[in-house]
Amino acid sequence: MRYADGPSVHEEIHIEAAPSDVWRLVTDIALPARLSPELQRTEWLDGATEPVPGARFAGYNRHPVAGLEWRTVSRVAVLEPEQRFAWEVIDPEGRYGEKPADTTRPLATWTFELRAVDGGTVLSHSGRIGPARSGLNLAIDREPEREEEIIQARLGDLRTGIRATLEGVKHLAEERA
Repeated sequence: MRYADGPSVHEEIHIEAAPSDVWRLVTDIALPARLSPELQRTEWLDGATEPVPGARFAGYNRHPVAGLEWRTVSRVAVLEPEQRFAWEVIDPEGRYGEKPADTTRPLATWTFELRAVDGGTVLSHSGRIGPARSGLNLAIDREPEREEEIIQARLGDLRTGIRATLEGVKHLAEERA
């Protein structure tokens, strides 16, 4: 698998709670920082206080093994109440070699999708890498012959974070139901 392929991860979980209860949790941008092994905190930018299309927020991340720390800027891309919430990680400063920065091309896209089912909600969470260059490209640039290995390792990290987030949302939603 190559970066140019837009590698992605996807997981889902059944939650014994109404979609409206799950929705309130997944649209709280601070919640994943409580659940994810990588995301440490978030904050709204530009005066935003809630998810609306185009609203931007910062994420502060720390890799639990490598100890790397970085800040991301994301933009709410899709907000379909009780169905779909997606945001794109963008690079407004052009840190990864695309200058001038093209904020129409995300470094990554993250999505929560909710589907009502008997007795609750199926919540899926996915992440897609690219198409714009990101910090992952810096590692690939140093060792291009290891591109597939580097991507697989990163997808493993992302899958771990997604699972932790889904399990945490399930616990909180069912606790409140």
